Amino acid sequence: MKMKSTLLRTLPLAVFLAGAAQAELSAPEISLTIDAYHKSHDNALGGRAEGWGLSHTELAVKQQFGNLMTGKLTAVMESNKHETDFSIEEAYLQTLSLPAGLTLRGGRFLSDIGYLNGQHPHADSFVERPLLYRAFLGGHYYDDGLGLSLVMPTDLYWRISAEAFDGDKLAETDSGRTIGTWALSTTLGGDLSDSQSWQAGVSYLRNRTLAEEEHDHHHHHDEHDHEGHSHGAEYTGKHLYLADLVWKWAPQGNNRNQQLTLSAEYARVTDPNEHAGNNEYHEGWYGSAVYRFAPQWSAGLRHGRVDVQMGHGDHFHEGSLEETAVMLAWNPTHTQTLRLQYTNQNVRKDWRDTFAAESDDVLTLQYIISFGAHDAHSF
Repeated sequence: MKMKSTLLRTLPLAVFLAGAAQAELSAPEISLTIDAYHKSHDNALGGRAEGWGLSHTELAVKQQFGNLMTGKLTAVMESNKHETDFSIEEAYLQTLSLPAGLTLRGGRFLSDIGYLNGQHPHADSFVERPLLYRAFLGGHYYDDGLGLSLVMPTDLYWRISAEAFDGDKLAETDSGRTIGTWALSTTLGGDLSDSQSWQAGVSYLRNRTLAEEEHDHHHHHDEHDHEGHSHGAEYTGKHLYLADLVWKWAPQGNNRNQQLTLSAEYARVTDPNEHAGNNEYHEGWYGSAVYRFAPQWSAGLRHGRVDVQMGHGDHFHEGSLEETAVMLAWNPTHTQTLRLQYTNQNVRKDWRDTFAAESDDVLTLQYIISFGAHDAHSF
């Protein structure tokens, strides 16, 4: 078997060893975020298991090394009635002083693709990520690699990002490649008025971890994988295309008391196996509306769908799954969220074995509390 280069594998440790060599240190920022929940039933492509549990509970340490760079380490624990899982989700160094709006990041980090992927799940407005993220990105995609981003000197906000990863987290296997995945993304945004703002983006991810002779549409996991501890993609292909659009309204830009957020994303995954033609691909979309109607209260509605191809040799069977989520959230302080969410799924009858679920109707109670310093939420 061909030996794989260890360059990208050793980055999460190497970046912190390199950062420790910097002489000028500030005090580290330490934060803890606890995400506790109770879920009435398991659902298809669910990110949380039935019953009581912890999902994406994270301990983060952030350190600035002079004016040169900043480093971050994020350890994550997930626990439910089946098992407890620990992982390192972030371990990277990021430059602070490169010229011309450039930023270089190396180690393990969240990819910039899509609207939600670069955000931590506890910042989401719903209990679980949309279906397309759970199906095509394992909830949220992070990996070991290098990333370069550029903020353009334009009146509109314009950011361009290029990333290269070893790809093992997406495939949940050793692909044997130094660069298993690479991604390009760009984001534009601006203000329409004092009360309105927008952001739009497109992204592309090339998956090189799939062997020509053996890859198919479905990344097989064990029986516990739908319970929140699998971070690999369920449905894969060589090419992933993403488009996102977000619009926000708040009176005179003051979102503390009132804000309406509309967001939507579309994803297409092509070449699920070597027999796939132009009409055999996976796709998914969602649209959501979240309204903060009082300083401590918000409500939201999200609807989405994924259409996937089940490969059987040189032919395919199509399956679809729709999901609607309604949530009500109370934020007694800016570090606490108590959220009640009702989720309904609609699975085509002949695909119930594939989209295995205990119930089409799920009720989830979620409580999030954060301690210490934590990054400001993105747009």
